Amino acid sequence: MFLDKHGACSVLMGFKSLVETKTKINLVCTIGLVENMLGSNAYHPSDIIKSHKGLTVEIGNTDAEGRLVLCDCMSWTQKKFKLTSMIEFSTLTGAIVIALAWVYAGVFCNDDQLANSLLNSGEVSGEQVWRMPLHKEYRKMVKGEESDLKNSTGPWGGCSTAAAYLEHFVDEGVKWAHVDIAGPSGVFPNKQASGFGVALLF
Repeated sequence: MFLDKHGACSVLMGFKSLVETKTKINLVCTIGLVENMLGSNAYHPSDIIKSHKGLTVEIGNTDAEGRLVLCDCMSWTQKKFKLTSMIEFSTLTGAIVIALAWVYAGVFCNDDQLANSLLNSGEVSGEQVWRMPLHKEYRKMVKGEESDLKNSTGPWGGCSTAAAYLEHFVDEGVKWAHVDIAGPSGVFPNKQASGFGVALLF
């Protein structure tokens, strides 16, 4: 958990930097702080749970718990605040590391302007990102048979299917970007937190 909380830490420090520099921007920061622990109420494979948004999710992989937290954070924030854009940072998948190693973070985005803004920010900050595909076939892959969605689809295209899962929790009209920072966050190869995402967000 020293490294798996990197997304939350990056968002918090990016937010703190913007506040301390009195940047004139209307910004909301939401961080999901949860405990990942076994217990009598823990879910099991094939359980179906209901998300904050009301969509039902079948548990295909109990280790894909981060996206369950993120989707609730996203839907709660959109319900509480009137958002025009939403950017989410997380060390979500090992699959993004297989695709991009620790050189780039992967960006999945529903808006070209927001995606280009993140790519340009990466060039300026030195924290580079690469835009990844978010195709209708990935959206089909996360559809459940006994539920609305499933939280895991197996090893194929894991970073894109994870993004497609999160996309189901983005409200209509909201520009959204999911930044999977698992590679450059320091999880691989040296297992030392890098602080990646703070400069990019700032």
